[in-house]
Amino acid sequence: MKAFDYIEIRVPAKPQYVSVIRLTISGLALRIGFTYDEIEDLKIATGEAVTNVVHHAYHDNEEGEIVIGCALFNDKIEIMVADYGNSFNFEEIKSKIGPYNENEKVSMLREGGLGLYLMEALMDEVKVKNEGGVTVFMTKYVTREQVEEYGERIIT
Repeated sequence: MKAFDYIEIRVPAKPQYVSVIRLTISGLALRIGFTYDEIEDLKIATGEAVTNVVHHAYHDNEEGEIVIGCALFNDKIEIMVADYGNSFNFEEIKSKIGPYNENEKVSMLREGGLGLYLMEALMDEVKVKNEGGVTVFMTKYVTREQVEEYGERIIT
């Protein structure tokens, strides 16, 4: 028996496919047992990774492709978003993000503007590789309710 199921999707690097990927991630995460809030976090983080590819990976006249791979475990999901376009220096970009103006309303922030920051804030693990394109690996663990094994029992 395999330790995980693996699903891979390839879509053109076009904005209209971001919502398709978000919906797909939502369905996969629901199967594992993520809560509604965790699923929203997964959709935002994955949407940011895909949006970054759409806006930055390929030149205007270049046809590009996004590869999304999902490994579904019992207790986590691992998401890979890869492209074959232009690479960037992750550490340099990371050093330039945040802190943000605390007077700025969160509702005014747009998807795509805070990509790396949101991915790291919403996921448990984020790794980026810049080799022949950019590959983002994101992991989120299922948080299940914890009940103490030998808790005190109250009888009424």
